[in-house]
Amino acid sequence: MGEARNAQEQDINQLLKVRREKLAALQENDKDPFKITKYDVTHHSLEIKDGFGSLEGQSVSIAGRVMSKRVMGKASFCNVQDIQGNIQSYVARDSIGEEAYADFKKYDVGDIVGIRGEVFKTKTGEISIHAAEVTLLSKSLQILPEKYHGLVNTDIRYRQRYTDLIMNEEVKDTFVKRSRIISSIRRYLDGQGFLEVETPMLVSNAGGAAARPFETHYNALDEDVKLRISLELYLKRLIVGGMERVYEIGRVFRNEGLDTRHNPEFTLMELYQAYTDYNGMMDLTENMFRHVAQEVCGTTTVTYGGIEIDLGSPFKRVTMIDAVKEYTGVDFDLIKDTEEAKRIADEKGVHYEARHKKGDILNLFFEEFVEEHLVQPTFVMDHPVEISPLTKRKPDKPDYVERFELFITCREMCNAYSELNDPIDQRARFAAQEEAFAAGDEEANHTDEDFLNALEIGMPPTGGIGYGIDRLVMLLTDSPAIRDVLLFPTMRTTT
Repeated sequence: MGEARNAQEQDINQLLKVRREKLAALQENDKDPFKITKYDVTHHSLEIKDGFGSLEGQSVSIAGRVMSKRVMGKASFCNVQDIQGNIQSYVARDSIGEEAYADFKKYDVGDIVGIRGEVFKTKTGEISIHAAEVTLLSKSLQILPEKYHGLVNTDIRYRQRYTDLIMNEEVKDTFVKRSRIISSIRRYLDGQGFLEVETPMLVSNAGGAAARPFETHYNALDEDVKLRISLELYLKRLIVGGMERVYEIGRVFRNEGLDTRHNPEFTLMELYQAYTDYNGMMDLTENMFRHVAQEVCGTTTVTYGGIEIDLGSPFKRVTMIDAVKEYTGVDFDLIKDTEEAKRIADEKGVHYEARHKKGDILNLFFEEFVEEHLVQPTFVMDHPVEISPLTKRKPDKPDYVERFELFITCREMCNAYSELNDPIDQRARFAAQEEAFAAGDEEANHTDEDFLNALEIGMPPTGGIGYGIDRLVMLLTDSPAIRDVLLFPTMRTTT
């Protein structure tokens, strides 16, 4: 086995050496492809195939990467890949000239070329380009992986996404769809009167979510700063300032582990709308998810992991207490205090920490027993106040708040509130968070005095929501892991 691998490595090294020798020969003959600065592309592969009826016999220019090549004496075929797909080209010595044809025969799979010629259909019915001119635009000095072992190693795929995009058509399709999803979201929100804004990434107080921030140092000011973990507190300041509907799509950073659902930097969208509440956010979310699915996927019924997900029907709405009661039989409305909640948690085998209160334990029950059942779109509402430091209390049930999380395929897709706009209550919530931090909760929020000042200026009743864009892309592209929808996911540095 070892000898075979060594022999293969020697073969590859020899081929790499040959490629460099070919480049050197081109440069010696004043044909250096790297000196070419532009190429006029008139069409792409799919445009030519779809428009064959009107393009047959017409001259076109395409550019892309040579993915295969068949040399047959005086005439050859090559397959060129561009952003839209692949198209065949017929390259004949008598059409491009003897010297140019001799050069073409030395081109390698992986080289980038420009081809000008007439559109025609071969005897076998394949739409192709009869080349009148072939231009080498870039010399590939490496060998595409599929030639030897295929690009199936996920670690290599994520580290060398550029190669992954070349070799795997479905990967490129996923990221094209990701771009379209984000564009569709923007179109929907812009049509609803929202303004897209930008807020700071480097902050002195990383609040708005339960997460550990990354920390760094600002040399010019000699201050320690953090990378933002959410967009919330700055966007709410804009609501105070009178910008009634705002949203931001941007990267946030959380110093946490890597798994199929989490990456330390990810794309979050948050939006805030004055004069509405979490019910308004539920309506907006349903409508937006349907709009994006219909516009990008052409349907409101999408398949994820072999299961049909219905985004067209009204989403289920259930309180957290009722959801826990449905799957465990435990009714937290009947539990009097934290001590009783801990006793029942012990009976059910739910692990908790000494600092946890009744509301925390309700949430632990939800995570342990309920989340795995929430496959179809479900709004889980009315969370305990202990885990919702920025949310308005329910007037008739002050231990709980007007908050919801949307779950689809057992994953949280978004998190929304009727925003807390009482500065006195907010200060008390921050104080409770500081106590939690002192007791060992590294993800607790810290008091933000400027934000409290903004609330004292006065914030109208407001609905707000945060969406994990990467998880929405996972859903609409049937991708099992977050790394599959991030062009360059976080990876351990190799030495």
